[in-house]
Amino acid sequence: MQENGLKSNEASVKELGIKDAIVHWNLSSEELAKISVEKGMAQETSTGAINVNTGEFTGRSPKDRFIVKDEITEDSVWWGNINIPFEPAKFDALYDRVTDYLSGKEIYARDSYVCADPKYRTNVRVVTEFPWSNLFTFNMFLRPTEEEIKDFTPEWTVMCAPGFMAVPDRDGTRQHNFAILNFKRKIALIGGTGYTGEMKKGIFSALNFILPHQKDTLAMHCSANVGEDGDTAIFFGLSGTGKTTLSADPNRKLIGDDEHGWTSENTVFNFEGGCYAKVIDLSEEKEPDIWNAIKPGALLENITFKEGTNEPDYTSGKITENTRVSYPIYHINNIQESSVGANPKNIFFLTCDASGVLPPISKLTPGQAMFHFISGYTAKVAGTEAGITEPVSAFSACFGAPFMPLHPTKYAEMLGQKMEAAGVNVWLVNTGWSGGAYGTGSRMKLKYTRAMITAALEGKLDNVEYTTHNVFGLAMPNECPNVPTEILNPKNTWSDKAAYDAEANKLAIKFNENFEKFKENASEEILAGAPKVSANV
Repeated sequence: MQENGLKSNEASVKELGIKDAIVHWNLSSEELAKISVEKGMAQETSTGAINVNTGEFTGRSPKDRFIVKDEITEDSVWWGNINIPFEPAKFDALYDRVTDYLSGKEIYARDSYVCADPKYRTNVRVVTEFPWSNLFTFNMFLRPTEEEIKDFTPEWTVMCAPGFMAVPDRDGTRQHNFAILNFKRKIALIGGTGYTGEMKKGIFSALNFILPHQKDTLAMHCSANVGEDGDTAIFFGLSGTGKTTLSADPNRKLIGDDEHGWTSENTVFNFEGGCYAKVIDLSEEKEPDIWNAIKPGALLENITFKEGTNEPDYTSGKITENTRVSYPIYHINNIQESSVGANPKNIFFLTCDASGVLPPISKLTPGQAMFHFISGYTAKVAGTEAGITEPVSAFSACFGAPFMPLHPTKYAEMLGQKMEAAGVNVWLVNTGWSGGAYGTGSRMKLKYTRAMITAALEGKLDNVEYTTHNVFGLAMPNECPNVPTEILNPKNTWSDKAAYDAEANKLAIKFNENFEKFKENASEEILAGAPKVSANV
């Protein structure tokens, strides 16, 4: 066994069951990038960032995500198609096979932590087969100081072996790839897939169980930023709805772009130490903060290059529409150094409505806010999951059901209590289609969405007149600075008004059918937030 690099005297992968390996501990991002290029695993781009191809999987594989069912999880996890049970004995056997696979190899270990609020800090040790996987966790998890590493004790372990292929009949998996959480052993075990997002979402899923269930803290799939006056804004939304893009605001400090906790002490804190942004059609003009963050240390995934160069071609979806970049949060100039903010004053629910029905911005009543949070409506956009090639309407409870081990009503109850106590404004923002459904209409312009969010944050929508949507009951502003008035009511953007009414009715039916499974636990106020299907369409 050869273990080199900065680490505590006690730290060794032997404790994990790995034998006779060459282990590189806590390498810098520069070292990991250099090794990745030298081994032919990555290409250096014109920006100084490196690019890798994640292989067969260019997105998450939700059907291959499991949770070990044991005395900790049996009566608390919301079991089903999202949280799929895995036998403890099967996990133990599979874990041993993965450690045997990593034994004798050159591998990479990292000490990191999650949760920026010191009270909730959770130490995570990461062991990866590939150097660029380790670079991803350097970027995405929080980075302890050298002194902290010398005295580091892990609470959780992430083990990632993309080259290990499970045998379903033997190992209990669905196919050769898997991402499994074991809350008793505090291990996230990933194999058969190189998609780095599985590591990030594995730890996020673990925190989504630990924080609400054990620490009275709401875990949220959201981005957050803070204004000059200390006003925090939260942006809920699934992948592709604009969380990363819209929270990167030159006039506000970024707390984080994807995963946060909201504590009983009235703070909002980032789980992570970096950002994981989509780069399809990225331009400096539209998204300058992300564009400028792609420099040495950043890790691009699955992009292609302009012919004959090493210049990234962000317009190309040749490998996948889900082209990505990870970078440490300090690559963004305008950040909240502590990654902690106060209670939010505004919450935005971001949805990418492929039907072109929902308004570009609307203000929600408390009942509507809870209804839409529990519904979690959006369209899954191309590339974010295996098999998605064009937008598909979907409902994902709490805007993050694939990562929520508890029943959605647990998160909804906590959010409702916090929203009421903080007196926040809640807005529904459609970053999807206008003027028609996908294939007919066009995607909402980013500059208009930014202008609407800015107006809401600055209180410029507080005293304008509103029109109520005839099906969804949403309050739509009649005017908004720097936004064409005619787009604020989506029906105005459709040439065929009858077709709009029919599509709105169709979407309302989908909402209500989806909500059937939650009705039993919903209050009258929440039920009143549901859309009203018209019998005249």
